[in-house]
Amino acid sequence: MEFVALGIGDAFSQHYYSSCLMIHHQGAQLLLDCPHPIRKIMYEAGKTSGLAMDVDTIDAVLLTHLHADHASGIEGLGFYGRHVIQRQLTLAAHPDVLGGLWSGQLEHVMAPLCDPPADRRRFSDYFNAIELSDTGETAIGPFAVQCRKTRHHVPTTAFRIRAGGRTLGYSADTAFDPELIDWLSAADLIIHESNYGSHTPYESLLALPQALRDKMRLIHLPDDFDRDASRIEPLRQGRRYII
Repeated sequence: MEFVALGIGDAFSQHYYSSCLMIHHQGAQLLLDCPHPIRKIMYEAGKTSGLAMDVDTIDAVLLTHLHADHASGIEGLGFYGRHVIQRQLTLAAHPDVLGGLWSGQLEHVMAPLCDPPADRRRFSDYFNAIELSDTGETAIGPFAVQCRKTRHHVPTTAFRIRAGGRTLGYSADTAFDPELIDWLSAADLIIHESNYGSHTPYESLLALPQALRDKMRLIHLPDDFDRDASRIEPLRQGRRYII
């Protein structure tokens, strides 16, 4: 299993795309979070990483939560799927996340696009949904996905993604949570956010045991974070990583 760091920045970054990954195994691709402009993000990361990716190569999109820096690309992805490649796209998320996606965000702009105007399109005209459980694994192609709720403003889930005998842990947006880190520690590689405010302070992660820090990579960092001086390795945008 491997992944490409498509974007590594936070919601306010001037230098990086918002945090998202493309996870790859045996020809299958999982897009983890979907900020706008997702096709441009994938195109640029494909050139630097050597991994071809576009909407038609994605097997499923995993959504951690619905803040715009993580989900603003879903609308365009859905329109592209229906009108350009004539394909429904698969979205996978916890029910608390999926429940607000159509009625709370997409319906107002995606439902009226039909002829005659009296008709309305539905979620299923654009997407297939996979509801992830926080009590067991869900199979998506060669991947087995587990999720766990995090401490954030809106419903948000961390992931453990297993394939090929390896496991990737992804914290998603969260306040510092030792129980979540303990859950993630079963993974071979942990990607953890770090930022200001209600996010996880770098200093809290720095206080973790060395063995845990050695298999941790940072994402969702503010632009003023000194990446070169960090004692926990930050992800590099566009780089391909093998787990």
